Amino acid sequence: MNQLFGTGVALITPFTAAGAVDYPAWQRLLDFVIEGGAEYLVLNGTTGESPTTTAAEKTELLRQAKAHVAGRVPLVYGIGGNDTAAVERQLHETDLEGIAAILSASPAYNKPSQAGLLAHYQRLADAAPRPLLLYNVPGRTGSNLSATTTLQLAQHPNIIGIKEASGNVEQGLQILAQKPADFLFLSGDDMLTVPLIACGAAGIISVLGNAFPRRFSDMTRAALAGDYARAQRELWYFVGLNPLMYEEGNPVGVKAALGLQGICEPAVRLPLVPASAGLTERIKALL
Repeated sequence: MNQLFGTGVALITPFTAAGAVDYPAWQRLLDFVIEGGAEYLVLNGTTGESPTTTAAEKTELLRQAKAHVAGRVPLVYGIGGNDTAAVERQLHETDLEGIAAILSASPAYNKPSQAGLLAHYQRLADAAPRPLLLYNVPGRTGSNLSATTTLQLAQHPNIIGIKEASGNVEQGLQILAQKPADFLFLSGDDMLTVPLIACGAAGIISVLGNAFPRRFSDMTRAALAGDYARAQRELWYFVGLNPLMYEEGNPVGVKAALGLQGICEPAVRLPLVPASAGLTERIKALL
């Protein structure tokens, strides 16, 4: 748990213009984000286009990340789905040696009740060979993990925290006010990082951190140190930029920003399409 304070970056997966995984760019990205100051990396999340990477690609991306990062920062790995039994099998079949924690999003599309979400996560926590982080992102899953359910799950010895991306600040405050002291509350919304840290959050799992690791991690560290004047100044830089990251879908915008910096191609896989020329120009202007 103590490894996962500050800025974690939900890594993109670089692709070539032809659509293959770009492994040299993957290693470039790992170095860029680590050298930029991120405290840890999150692999195989939605920002990494996990719905459209194959099992073999996932295995190779994980293998290369472990070898290339070589212990410089902790790694968190995303394993989730809407079939609890299938997710449980993945937990057993994935090589999680060297992984600090597992990030698991709530089941998408089948929209379970709170009782169903509670049972789902309890089953995964019982099975997981590594500590589990809950991931509440109703905009993608179609269901909200309520504060009450989160606090119930916080009692499980193998559930160490939550990435809270509901956008509901009051819900976040309810969790922060009542959570156990050793339960990590991580913002899932880049622009809420500073205010949530002011209320007790331990940090952020960030999209912007892919393309702006130094500036974003400096902002987060300033907030954690109580230097809110500096954190606010850094936050204002992202106010105009952040909406562009999502205007045409995630990770379309952040890949365009990375492409403009020469880290990787702006390529994404269908059903996503690369950033339009207009969006790319607006991102370039702000860079």
